[in-house]
Parts: sequence; structure tokens; C-alpha cells
Amino acid sequence: MNPANAITTMRLLLIPIFGVLAVMYGRSIQDGAPVEALRYLALAAFIIAAASDGIDGYVARKLNVTSKLGAVLDALADKVLMLTGLVTLSFVSWGDADWLIPMWYLIMVVARDVSIGIGCAMILSLNKKLEVDPHWSGKATTIAQLFTLGWVMLKVVPWSPLYPTIIAAVLTLWSSWAYSLNCIRQLNHISVKKRHQT
Repeated sequence: MNPANAITTMRLLLIPIFGVLAVMYGRSIQDGAPVEALRYLALAAFIIAAASDGIDGYVARKLNVTSKLGAVLDALADKVLMLTGLVTLSFVSWGDADWLIPMWYLIMVVARDVSIGIGCAMILSLNKKLEVDPHWSGKATTIAQLFTLGWVMLKVVPWSPLYPTIIAAVLTLWSSWAYSLNCIRQLNHISVKKRHQT
């Protein structure tokens, strides 16, 4: 295993650690005796996992050890980390009863990811090749999601996480539209190419 993949694997291992610590902290709040050490440990696990996102890519390019496995693991680690954070903090409150990421947003994110996955599968089944065309709204959505999770976990702002969630929701819908258009464009291109071949 090359160093870049080792970093990515470390990120994947940190995700369940974060999830367990997050749940334990939420339960300590429910019990009326918050254990802040659990919150700090959960935060540390999440921050290290999120921060190492760019590190593994940099190491792979620097050492010229890029691979398909590394790209798949990197994308998987990103998605699992974000979903773990959203799912955990949608069910386990780190504060008052309303201190949860709204369930409707979690459903929106899952629906977006499933629809993108279905679109990619359709293109691959028809064309055996998928054009990956990242859109700025996808990265903006990730940043907004991280901001929303940080809003809950850092407890700096005493307001409901509904406010950053709304911003994240707008960007999630925007990115969904952008990726849907890209999927339709690729499917149309495949259809035209097949008609010319017949």
C-alpha cells in the first residue's frame, strides 16, 4: 500500500471512531451530564479525517503514485465521512431537542447521491465510459455541509442549525440540477452516437 492510500485508509478508519464518539457524547447530554472530552475527541477525529482529504491527493501526485484504487477510496472516504456526520447529527442531539440537522435535509442529500449514482450507472452501462465533469456547486455544497456540521459540533453560535442547513439545501439542489444536466447531456450524446452507428 502506497503512502497516499495509507492516508485514505486512515481517514476511513477515523469515520466509525467519530460516529461512536458522537453518539456517546449525545447520550451523555441526554443523561444530563455532558462529557465534553467526548465532544473534543469526536471533533478531533472529524477534523483530522476532513483535513486529510487534500493531503492524500497531494502525496499521490508528489510521489507519482496515483491509482484507480486510490481515487475510488478517496471519493468513498469523502462521501462516507459526510454522510456519517449528517446521519449522526440528524438523530443524536448535541444540545437542546431542536439542536439537530433537519431530517428533510438528510433525505435530500441521500436522494441527490442516489440519483447521481443511478445516472452514472446508466451511462456506464450504455457507454462503458463516464465523463467526470466536476461542477463548482458540488464543491460549494461540500463546504456548506462542513459548515453546517461545524455549526453543530463547535457550539460557537447559539442559534439553531436550521440557518446553515437552508444554505446547504439551496446549494445541494443547485448541484443536483447541474449534475442532472450533465448526465442528460452524456446520455443524449450516447444516443446520437448509437444512431449514427446503426
